[in-house]
Amino acid sequence: MRRAEYVSCFGSGTIRADLIPKYNSPFAVETCHIKFRNSDLTARIYRSLFDTARQYRESLDVFGSKKSFEWPLVEGEEPILHTAKKPEAEIPQRTKVPDFAHLLPEPIRRFTTKGVYDAGEKQHLSFVQGGGHGGSHPHLVHEFVSALVENRDPFPNAVQSANWTCVGILAHESAMKGGELIRLPSFTLS
Repeated sequence: MRRAEYVSCFGSGTIRADLIPKYNSPFAVETCHIKFRNSDLTARIYRSLFDTARQYRESLDVFGSKKSFEWPLVEGEEPILHTAKKPEAEIPQRTKVPDFAHLLPEPIRRFTTKGVYDAGEKQHLSFVQGGGHGGSHPHLVHEFVSALVENRDPFPNAVQSANWTCVGILAHESAMKGGELIRLPSFTLS
């Protein structure tokens, strides 16, 4: 797994004044570009949460020379996989992201799909879209517990987790500094 080396992020739009101190951000949308270490691969992450003329979205697009992946722009659409060396009209293709619930123990499989948090209350769209961040939460918990039981490093391990956590933290810092390029700390790169 490649490590992020540096980020640059821009904020766009302004949320209501009463929300700015609560979220420590004036931005309705933040768009971050990530440069991966020792690679020509880059990614773009953006989030639009609320108080903007944009549907809620937390997304990841990855751009490579042979394949690129773009998260859906609109709720209900499928992501797009772009493949090089095809006729122009065939380069982009909608793709279905598989649900890997079958890899989990039976009691937690249902938590990768939408609808499991229905308790008659309004749910945040990150859960409605698939068990929280695309259904990843039960996989992350299962991997962490399995690693403890098996006395091994989990995936992602501490350094990988720190690297991706710093991407988010430093992206916001970059946005607050007008898009300044910020390098990730060395402890996240080893």
